[in-house]
Amino acid sequence: GFVIESEHGCFYYAGDTALTMDMKLVGMQHKLDFAILPIGDNFTMGIDDAVLCAEFINCNNILGVHFDTFGYIVIDKEEAKSKFAAAGNTLTILDIGESTDL
Repeated sequence: GFVIESEHGCFYYAGDTALTMDMKLVGMQHKLDFAILPIGDNFTMGIDDAVLCAEFINCNNILGVHFDTFGYIVIDKEEAKSKFAAAGNTLTILDIGESTDL
């Protein structure tokens, strides 16, 4: 993963990965405005691990990626949003071609 810092803010892009304890260092060393985390499971972290990752990195504004591109990584989007909300986080899920301002 990568932490990107500029005068406009700071974000974490976890990449195509699973949950690791090293992610706690990101939260200890950086004040993140948002994070881009995989949520599709199988090849990356799933929803539950991504919720835990948000805690590790101390970030409550999450953009979910790496899901719904193959049958075995299809997620229940409403369940995902509910799990993040229950942990005090906001999960943004974009449709293909959609954009947002973070």
